[in-house]
Amino acid sequence: MLSGWMDIAMEEAAAAGARGEIPVGAVISKDGRLVARAGNRTREQNDPTAHAEILVIREACRALENERLTDCDLTVTLEPCAMCAAAISFARIRRLYYAASDPKGGAVENGTRFYSSAACHHRPEVYSGIQEIRANELLTEFFKKLRN
Repeated sequence: MLSGWMDIAMEEAAAAGARGEIPVGAVISKDGRLVARAGNRTREQNDPTAHAEILVIREACRALENERLTDCDLTVTLEPCAMCAAAISFARIRRLYYAASDPKGGAVENGTRFYSSAACHHRPEVYSGIQEIRANELLTEFFKKLRN
C-alpha cells in the first residue's frame, strides 16, 4: 500500500501547488487505513508552521484522540525540515517514508540530520526515494512557473 499512500501524498502536493504553496503533501496511515492527509498551507494560513507534515500530524492526533502516533506511518513527498523532523519525533511516528531529498532544507539525511542528534528522543524508521523522480518533477515545474 506504500505506493498508494505516496500517490495520495502526491495528490495533496499537487493541490498545494495549485494553491500557490510549495507542492508538498503528506499522509498518515495506521494498520492499512488512511488517518489523515494534508498539503502545505503556509501562505493560505499565514503560518510558517503550516507545513504538510505538521498539519497531517495535527489532524491525525485529533482523529485518534492521542498526542502519540506510535503505530502510525507518515508518507511525505519531500524530506522533512528540522521543524517537521522534530514534530515527527515528538509524535512518536513509527515509520517515515519520503520521496525527494532536500539538500538545502532537509533535516533527515541532509542538513542537521535530526534523528542522529543527541537531542532526538525518538527515531522513526526512515525510508527515502519512493517516487523521488515524480516528486522532483512536481517541485521543478512549480519553481519554473514562479520564475516565469
